[in-house]
Amino acid sequence: MTHRIWKIASFGLLCAALGSCIRYQPKPVSADRVLENFEGRRLDAPELKNHLVTNRVVQEWPPPAWDLKSLTLAALYFHPDLDVVRAQWGVAEAGRITAGERPNPTFNPSIGYNSTSPVSEVTPWIPAAALEIPIETAGKRGIRIAQARDLSDVARWNLLSAAWAVRSGVRQGLLELYAAQEMEALLVKQRDVQTENVRLLELQLGLGEVSAYDVTQARIALDSSRLAALEASKQKAEARVRLAGALGVPAAALDGLQISFGDFEQRPAEIPAVEVRRKALLNRSDILGALSEYAANQAALRLEIAKQYPDLALGPDWQLDQSDHKWTLGLSLILPLFNRNKGPIAEAEAKRTESAANFLAIQAKVLGDLDAAVAAGRAALQNAAAAEAMMSNLQKQETAAKARWQMGEISKLEYLGLQLELASSALARLDASVKAQEAVGRLESAMQSPLDKTEWVLAVPQRNAGPSKERKDE
Repeated sequence: MTHRIWKIASFGLLCAALGSCIRYQPKPVSADRVLENFEGRRLDAPELKNHLVTNRVVQEWPPPAWDLKSLTLAALYFHPDLDVVRAQWGVAEAGRITAGERPNPTFNPSIGYNSTSPVSEVTPWIPAAALEIPIETAGKRGIRIAQARDLSDVARWNLLSAAWAVRSGVRQGLLELYAAQEMEALLVKQRDVQTENVRLLELQLGLGEVSAYDVTQARIALDSSRLAALEASKQKAEARVRLAGALGVPAAALDGLQISFGDFEQRPAEIPAVEVRRKALLNRSDILGALSEYAANQAALRLEIAKQYPDLALGPDWQLDQSDHKWTLGLSLILPLFNRNKGPIAEAEAKRTESAANFLAIQAKVLGDLDAAVAAGRAALQNAAAAEAMMSNLQKQETAAKARWQMGEISKLEYLGLQLELASSALARLDASVKAQEAVGRLESAMQSPLDKTEWVLAVPQRNAGPSKERKDE
């Protein structure tokens, strides 16, 4: 009877343990399905609408025009690089659960048989059960939890770094599309002026008022303008494809969209070097990630030092020996006779030293990049201002020349020559403006913060299964 009860109890414990297990759920990945999902991405997706409305980026749907802000948040939603970093963050968060788990006790049932016992008087079966309860010492579990929390912070800062890389890609792609589109418009206008210039020169050549050389030079300039306009059209198409890639959507997703370039049509603000340094040192995710990594290595060193002190194992034992209940209580531990964990401690200490040096190297590189970006940005802004002043002066001259031409004081060829000069100045101004915007983009990437003091770029959505919530027992 006792043996039967013993088997029922063991079976019940086994069923209870198996019933609480997590079941495996397969999630196969198919290349065809992934491709189909990618090609089906659209900027009018309902889930994207919820993300943009939640972050108060758009007031109506679909928005009348997509600007840098809305396109960036769309990229933060769709870009596959962020899915990778989100998954890595999920792994780190799962590590916090692992670090907080306590070691399971060991249950060891057994049964013996006494062949010399008279079966008619007493049962020869001797059931027994041993339980081993591990007890961690020196606060190892708390140290593991702290280390896992720091590693999770490292993954979280990596997510923000990836978000900034995506934002930089979107800004650069949008700027390239803006530059190509504006250049195409300016070159088409220049081509039209040169076409009219060639027509007038050919008329004067027939009258003998100009030489064939002058006409030939004008034709060569016209052909160059035509080729340049075609090249600008090609660059615009390529820039559109690159922008779609930066967003993480197929190029067809941009068809029919109205894109706003208002962020690039205004002159960038002045660059305050002191504030730029402060923002970078406080906001850059790689600096904060390096600090979290140092804290994790510090916790790893504490854990290795704590491992010098052996864990205990409490072992109560019960035995039913021919109707006699017998209890024993044992205590086991590993005796630190041959080593005191000096090797792992030395490795952890060296790792901590390495992470400290890595933090200093990252900080020095950031400061160097900032100084270079500030200097380049200020120089680019000065060039853009000079090009703007030259353009403004030529516009005044063109207005005056147009009035003189209409009054018959100058010929149309003279007026067209000034228009060609104005077109060249407009191209130079566009080039200077684009370079200034590129310098601002590099500066913003160096400090990982927009110059307009907004924080919207940090709104990184959790499209996939998000990291687990922080456990209360931590």
